[in-house]
Amino acid sequence: MAVAAPRKTEYEAIIGLETHCQLNTASKIFCHCSTKFDSDPNSNVCPVCLGYPGVLPVLNEKVLESAVKMGLALKAKISPYSKFDRKQYFYPDLPKNYQISQFDLPIVEHGHLEIEIADKPSDPPVKKTIGVTRLHMEEDAGKLVHAGSDRLAGSTYSKVDFNRTGIPLLEIVSEPDIRSGKEAAEYAQELRRLVRYLGIGDGNMQEGSLRCDVNISIRPVGQEEFGTKVEIKNMNSFSAIQKAIDYEIERQIKAVETGEPIYQETRLWDESSQRTFSMRKKEGSSDYRYFPEPDLPPIEVTPAQLEKWAAELPETPAQKRERYETEYGLSSYDTRVLTDDRDVAEYFEAAVAAGADPKQVTNWVTQDIAAHLNKNVGLTIVELPLKATQLAELVNLIHDGTISGKIAKEILPELLEQGGSPKAIVDSRGLTQISDTGALEAMVDEVLAANPEKVEQFRTGKTKLQGFFVGQLMKKTSGRADPKLLNQILAQKLRG
Repeated sequence: MAVAAPRKTEYEAIIGLETHCQLNTASKIFCHCSTKFDSDPNSNVCPVCLGYPGVLPVLNEKVLESAVKMGLALKAKISPYSKFDRKQYFYPDLPKNYQISQFDLPIVEHGHLEIEIADKPSDPPVKKTIGVTRLHMEEDAGKLVHAGSDRLAGSTYSKVDFNRTGIPLLEIVSEPDIRSGKEAAEYAQELRRLVRYLGIGDGNMQEGSLRCDVNISIRPVGQEEFGTKVEIKNMNSFSAIQKAIDYEIERQIKAVETGEPIYQETRLWDESSQRTFSMRKKEGSSDYRYFPEPDLPPIEVTPAQLEKWAAELPETPAQKRERYETEYGLSSYDTRVLTDDRDVAEYFEAAVAAGADPKQVTNWVTQDIAAHLNKNVGLTIVELPLKATQLAELVNLIHDGTISGKIAKEILPELLEQGGSPKAIVDSRGLTQISDTGALEAMVDEVLAANPEKVEQFRTGKTKLQGFFVGQLMKKTSGRADPKLLNQILAQKLRG
């Protein structure tokens, strides 16, 4: 088998993301229609979002608040004065034949987002700052439903659902600071964490609540000039973002090295074939013929509004990660697991506030509780019968020697299913740990006397037999023996 010759030129990818975040406001951006997902087609519509002649849009103030809060979380500049524009293009699910968006005066500019990259979960992460060029508000288009066996190519007709028309969006445009598919996927995930922590959206990519378009080009390492930019659409998971970028980097490198031209175009990611394919040539901003939206006044964010919204910001995921490491001494891996979901982080903090050891709480939350939630799809930690204060009680029962870790594991399934007081369960069933030295010594003597051959084998060098004796004693005490004290007594007795 021939071995491919090594490349003489080393290339780097220049990647930027345009992320559309659907907000969870009760009504649309410019009218009172509901934003409820999965409603009957064309049931949440009105003359405003359908673009009837003579109707006037009115900005939903909650959308402005969400945009400002996201901008503050991105440590960006909030524009005191911004405006809406009309972005002209024709598409069957865009009833007005233009989209109300923002162009030259967006609400947010010049922010940044810090991400953490680790090759393996056990590796310490490397931090990198990704610039955010701008964030602006806009309305969503509708949805085309293509009927047929092969979606677009095999469809015989299409239906239009205008429910999504007018749903409020934040479009967040990154600087071209990303260099790999892995970095892009982590950037998108960190954005989703922020959206969820702020409570402004659910970030569900499967439902289209978070959509990412990738702009990617390659250039020889050391070259300042960018290559031809290609846009990739149709990615509905973070895994797809990473795989699509990695594929496109390789495709563009091969094209350059074989003399094949790279066109500025929009490509789609096909999950089944794991490749991108051309959709259309990319439009420029001039093709959209932007002009100021005449039916909406300019937006002014007052100092009072800015101060109020800034005061309502929660601790961000990055701030929590840093605090957990410095305050609780947790590993970077554990802090990432705990802070990925705000509800999980708040559950952890409530257990610690109730007096439990942070590292022990971390172990229970990231292992046993996480496994239970994964097994029970749809159950969230907020709905878990075992409340944070009850977990703290369980951890403290182990810590003060009342029960062993083994006993805690035995009563955990009941606590996860029904909740309740761990101490009450322990007391009612007589599960208190045996820590009486005299009682344990007597039991050790009984077990050793019943197994003289194994005692002799241990003393002639088969020291692994200590595990056998521990097992026998745990069985004898129904797992209630203090493991540390038991091992000390056993080791002493075995040495003779």
